[in-house]
Amino acid sequence: MEQNTFQGGDPIHQFFQWNESVWADIQRSRLGDNPVTDALSQVNAEDLKTFYDAVAANPVRLLEMQMQWWQGQLAICQNSMVRALDSSADSVINDPPGDRRFQYKAWKDDPNFDFLRQSYLHFANSLMQTLEVVEGLPEPARQRLIFFFRQTINALSPTNFLWSNPELLHRTLEEKGANLVKGIGLFQEDLANSANLLKIRMTRQSAFELGKDLATTPGEVVFRNDVFELIQYGASTAKVHQTPLLVIPPFINKFYILDLREQNSLVRWLRDQGHTVFLMSWRNPGKEQASIGFQDLINAGSMEAIRVIERITGEKEVNAIGYCIGGTLLASTMALYAARRMKPRVKSATFLTTLLDFTQPGEVGVFINDPVVSAMEQMNDAQGYFDGRQMAVTFSLLRENSLYWNYYIDNYLKGEEPADFDILYWNSDSTNLSATCASFLLRELYLDNKLSKGEVKVGNFGVDLSKVQTPSYFLSTKDDHIALWDATFNGSRLLGGDTTLVLGESGHVAGVVNPPAKNKYGYWLSDASFESAEQWLASAKREEGSWWPHWQQWAAPYLGKQVDARAVGNTECPGLMPAPGRYVQQTLPVEE
Repeated sequence: MEQNTFQGGDPIHQFFQWNESVWADIQRSRLGDNPVTDALSQVNAEDLKTFYDAVAANPVRLLEMQMQWWQGQLAICQNSMVRALDSSADSVINDPPGDRRFQYKAWKDDPNFDFLRQSYLHFANSLMQTLEVVEGLPEPARQRLIFFFRQTINALSPTNFLWSNPELLHRTLEEKGANLVKGIGLFQEDLANSANLLKIRMTRQSAFELGKDLATTPGEVVFRNDVFELIQYGASTAKVHQTPLLVIPPFINKFYILDLREQNSLVRWLRDQGHTVFLMSWRNPGKEQASIGFQDLINAGSMEAIRVIERITGEKEVNAIGYCIGGTLLASTMALYAARRMKPRVKSATFLTTLLDFTQPGEVGVFINDPVVSAMEQMNDAQGYFDGRQMAVTFSLLRENSLYWNYYIDNYLKGEEPADFDILYWNSDSTNLSATCASFLLRELYLDNKLSKGEVKVGNFGVDLSKVQTPSYFLSTKDDHIALWDATFNGSRLLGGDTTLVLGESGHVAGVVNPPAKNKYGYWLSDASFESAEQWLASAKREEGSWWPHWQQWAAPYLGKQVDARAVGNTECPGLMPAPGRYVQQTLPVEE
């Protein structure tokens, strides 16, 4: 893209010139030949037609909703006139719970901005209610429309524009437009580092250094192939548990979410509990790895890791922890052992926010339909991989006000660089997914839900989760919007062994990375079988503190006896380089 520069003029005029030009460039060069955008537009147009047909078939309901909106808007107008005379009078429309967009004082104190705030929130609420109550709309179309209407409504929020945001107007006048000039620079840097969608920085790219600030638990890479590196962490206790522990992080993210800083590192904590910890660090694939598929992640990935662990420790079994899609891989690995009539190599299995049944994919489901999946496959096949930067933006837009537009405002309109935050740094450090693996994930798992039906094949072997008799521990999180907790618990019933269900507070990341020392989030326990989310939660008891110590107690029967602490690697598998290794250091775009 051509860089836009403007000579002369005041900063505010310069900003508006730049704003008009750069967005025109984005439309031309970034969105023009994108098959996914075209497919989404096609699906959206079909959904809108279905919506209009449903509304036309029930004009009385539409009239009711219009009357409710008119009555509400009239009340806002009356309230604004009252507040112009008496500023102590309350508004009639309050901010939704948890909505932090309108915290600046003038949004409530200035009658004009308060009128704008109330009118916007009332319109947004009215439109979403219309979508929810209209009859004759198929549920998949309704959910897609709710998502995309919400995206549009929140994109058009008055907080996102200079001329309608009192805080931005005040700051721009106070700084004589310097904030906008700085914001232009930040925007252009982010645009240069984006793929098809604008990836807004959430923290400074230079904020942390892997191996120095994050991923600092001492260890060595003891094995490497084209799929992953295996890291063995040094023991911190004189005695360790006999059965080694294998951690399988998601192959769509980098592993160090589980090894952030010393005080919130699950890897470090596990090591300090006497585990011999091995962890898989996935390669960040480029075009050359386009053909690597899910079966390669099993055969040359998880199974190979277990073979290497046996060569180093002499132990034929491991306890295993799989996080998110890493848990899906772990379950498939165990099912493949069963299909091959091999001795189970996993003594106990822990699944952190893991989907095995993809019937309820969460809000990601709005992208899971044949036209969009086919378009993604077309785009991925052309470049050899699913670009992780695009994936990161997609996940951010699932929580657009707290993970996208707030950074848009702070970075580009206020001209502020975001604060240094380890989890958000990790969240921005994206990884690709090979084209073959992305197609499997999108079509066979999400779209066709083949894993839950026993229809996934690895080579000539079918993957039947019911054949897995390994005891399992399922940790899900109550506010997870990526892997809904009732969906993850429902998937646990596909396995044949004994299952322990635990529900943590918070979300997909913070609910997992919950160190005991912080005493921040609790969890729920119940021995009741899972029949429904409401039934299970009603029978559950809330416990204070982190789930980590509870997991350690659960794992105790599978740890084996105490043995002397093991050295890292051996002559057969010597240390290749210090942790965190090579693969995790590779950033996007991947250079072949």
